[in-house]
Amino acid sequence: MPKRYSTVRGREFGDGLRAAIADAGFSGRAAAERVGWQEAKVSDLVNGKGGATETELALLLGVCRTGAAESRHLLDLFPDTNIKGWWQQHGTRAPIRNRTFVEHMAVANKLVSWHTHMVPDALQTVAYMREVLRASSSVPDDEMEARVAARLEMQKQLRHGLKCAFLLHESALRLRVGSVDTQAEQARHLLRMATRANITIRVLPADSGAHAGLSGPFTQLSFATYEPLVWVEGENFSLIIEEKAAVQGYETIVSSLVRTSLDADQSKAAITDLLRTTEAAG
Repeated sequence: MPKRYSTVRGREFGDGLRAAIADAGFSGRAAAERVGWQEAKVSDLVNGKGGATETELALLLGVCRTGAAESRHLLDLFPDTNIKGWWQQHGTRAPIRNRTFVEHMAVANKLVSWHTHMVPDALQTVAYMREVLRASSSVPDDEMEARVAARLEMQKQLRHGLKCAFLLHESALRLRVGSVDTQAEQARHLLRMATRANITIRVLPADSGAHAGLSGPFTQLSFATYEPLVWVEGENFSLIIEEKAAVQGYETIVSSLVRTSLDADQSKAAITDLLRTTEAAG
C-alpha cells in the first residue's frame, strides 16, 4: 500500500493541535463553532491540508486556552508543515525529553539503531545512564533525575509491537562506564533484552577494521503509513532526515553493517565473554 505524503513537522503540528483542542474539552465541531468556522476547516488544519492563516490559528489556540509555550511551538511549525527534513537546534544542550523522537517512536513499527561509542539510551541501565549524564559537560546536576526518568519512559516503548535491531560496535560495549558492577550489570541487561522476541542485538567486532558506519550513530524509524526517517543526534542538535534518497543512503549503510556484524547468537556470546572478563576484573 502506498505511503501517504506526510512530514515530521506536519505530524507534530497536527498531533499538537488535536491535543490542544481535546485538552480544552472541545470536539472538532465545538472548536469550529467557537471561532465561527465550518467543522471541515478545523479538520483540514489538523490533517495538514491548510485552509487557515497564522492569525486564524492563533485565534483557535486562544479559544482553546493553549499554554504560551505550546502555542508558540505550533505557530512556529505552522508555516513549514510541508517541508521535509528538520534540523532542531536545542541551545546549549539536548532537551530532557525530545518530543519529536518520542512521539514518532510511539507510532513506529520498526527501529534500526547504530552506535559506535556507548550503549544506546534505549538499552541503558539506570546506573549506566547516571554515569553517562554525570560525565556530560552540558547537563547540570539538577536535571539528572528528570533525564533518567525521561529515558526510562522512552524505554517503555520497546514494546512487543516495535521490531528493534540494535547494531553496536564492540567499542561501545568495552568503553568503561562507571564501576565494574555498573559495567557488568549493563552487559547482563543487554543479554536480557536480547532474549525478547522483538529485539535483536548485533555486535560489530573491533578487529573488523574500517566499516560503513564510521560517520557515526543514527537511528532509522519505519512506519506502517508514513515514509521512514533517519534520526541523527548531536550534543545540542537533532537532525531528522526524510528525503527518500538520503534515507536510502542510510539503509545501504545498515545493510553493510549487518553483513559485517556477528549474528544474533554470536553477538550474545560476545557479550557473555565480555561480561565474564568484566566480572573477573572485579
